[in-house]
Amino acid sequence: MSKKRREIPHYHQPIIETHCHLDYLKEAPLTDILQQAQAIGVERVVTISVAPDNLATVRALAEQHAMIWATQGIHPHDAKDYTDTVEQEIRTHLDSERILAVGEIGLDYYYEHSDRVAQRKAFERQLQLAIEHDKPVVIHTRDADDDTRAILADFVGHMRRKGVIHSFTSGLALAEYCLSEGFCLGFNGICTFNKADNVREVVDATPLAQILLETDAPYLTPVPYRGRENAPCYLPFIAEKIAEVKALSVETVLTQAYQNSLRVLFDTAV
Repeated sequence: MSKKRREIPHYHQPIIETHCHLDYLKEAPLTDILQQAQAIGVERVVTISVAPDNLATVRALAEQHAMIWATQGIHPHDAKDYTDTVEQEIRTHLDSERILAVGEIGLDYYYEHSDRVAQRKAFERQLQLAIEHDKPVVIHTRDADDDTRAILADFVGHMRRKGVIHSFTSGLALAEYCLSEGFCLGFNGICTFNKADNVREVVDATPLAQILLETDAPYLTPVPYRGRENAPCYLPFIAEKIAEVKALSVETVLTQAYQNSLRVLFDTAV
């Protein structure tokens, strides 16, 4: 007989899902996904754009649902498709009140779906957009610690609002650099995985005031629901693991992460 999975806990603190891809979730209708999230305290959901063909999709979700906000940006996987036309589309919508950040942008040298030169160029151009529109950035970096740091160093001095290195799995040195420059780090279900000691080391080293909670749904479902499609309702499991690593109460983690999310993404404070 299979072991029954633990029910999703509700800690009665508001939660902001800072990074997911609602248009990629397939196992339930969007209304059900949002209701399940609200049931465990999720107040706001940020759905992230990644490619030219979903820029408009995430904008529409944010316009149609009061609890959804969105970003505009091109992921390094799709950097080869970054054109002047795409940049103009992003620029046109960055000042919308429903668009919070430029992202998901960055470098991915693990898959290299786009060549490295194209990735770096798209990353730099989108960092410049963020500066011009006074928006934070949502950064993806994988196996590209040195180039990520080098590129950020050229722009960070001009950024009033920094943003987040999402789904952080890079080395401690990059974490320390980004934290020192005022970025937050986003942690998701990876921190619950048995073999993710490297990520938990970074969690331990990251000040609570610079941690954001995310799922990256539909990917990276946390323990004990691995194997299912991820969703914002699983955020409490991530908060629990961060609390365990940092020897804090879950309530403390949720309260501070909520305040961090408002500050970093919404430019407001509690």
